[in-house]
Amino acid sequence: MFRFATPGILLLLLALPALLYLYVRRQRAEQAPAWRFSSLRLMAGAPASARVRSRHVPVALRLAGLALLVAALARPQTGQSREVVRGEGIDIMLVLDMSGSMAAEDFQPQNRLAAAKEVVKEFVQSRQYDRIGLVVFARQSYLQCPLTLDYDVLTHLVDQIELAPDMGLDDGTAIGVAIGTAVNHLRDSQAKSKIVVLLTDGNNNAGPIDPVTAAQAAHALGVKVYAIGAGQPGGAPIPAHDPVFGRQTLNMPTELDEATLTEVAKTADGLYFRAKDSAGLRQIYQKISQMEQSKVEIKRYTRYRELAGWALLPAIGLLAAELALRHTWLRTLP
Repeated sequence: MFRFATPGILLLLLALPALLYLYVRRQRAEQAPAWRFSSLRLMAGAPASARVRSRHVPVALRLAGLALLVAALARPQTGQSREVVRGEGIDIMLVLDMSGSMAAEDFQPQNRLAAAKEVVKEFVQSRQYDRIGLVVFARQSYLQCPLTLDYDVLTHLVDQIELAPDMGLDDGTAIGVAIGTAVNHLRDSQAKSKIVVLLTDGNNNAGPIDPVTAAQAAHALGVKVYAIGAGQPGGAPIPAHDPVFGRQTLNMPTELDEATLTEVAKTADGLYFRAKDSAGLRQIYQKISQMEQSKVEIKRYTRYRELAGWALLPAIGLLAAELALRHTWLRTLP
């Protein structure tokens, strides 16, 4: 980085236009002839000497030298910054339901999955020193992204998530398997704080692992689980394709198993939240982010190097050259 240590001195540069103005006024005042001639026609075509053409060089040297002198007094500096981080961040596995019911259109402006993807990306970008991974699930669970600090790659992978039926995957909701997959990828983590943030809108209807059993395994490994249930109470409109009538919107009942999700969170030392719309979902992720803060100490150091000499030496040279010219080749008689 570059800076002036005493930038207020640069205000002296405003005096240079005034000095130039006084010089021009004096030159015009001195244009009155010293001798009078009846006619100057014989000298009209005479070329100007080099000394005449260079008569303004001294003032140009003086102004340039003064400008560099002011810059030197302002102490230009260049610096290198270094950031020292002590401590460590949190290892977080985000677990996102992509079953067909996530197409429900009670989360505006699109559906539950689209709203969840946007909120998850905001959550990721709000972190700084945490490793974050992503697991998606329907009837099976998949590691979409391992723990990483490359948040740009992670958010790009979040954008690629689609509903399981649209990807040709078996539909279903294997909550226990999804938690187990996330916990398994946190098992070897050396972070002091390890958490799973689970988002689902259904009940566990697939997979060999019970959600509470998976939560018990998380607790044994020191992994905290936050569970989020998504969906309006009573039911929500879900688009469906009928081969005869085409695209239709059907109102499907909510199958969210809040009792199990509450037990999962309690068993794994976390909390359960219910999100009924996009705004509520965003607030939940923000609350989790506030509760789980990285314990790091950041110190920034900047070492500056003085550059005044690079302006001071040329300034002295220009002013010396101006004095030399005024007292030698461009000397004027009083």
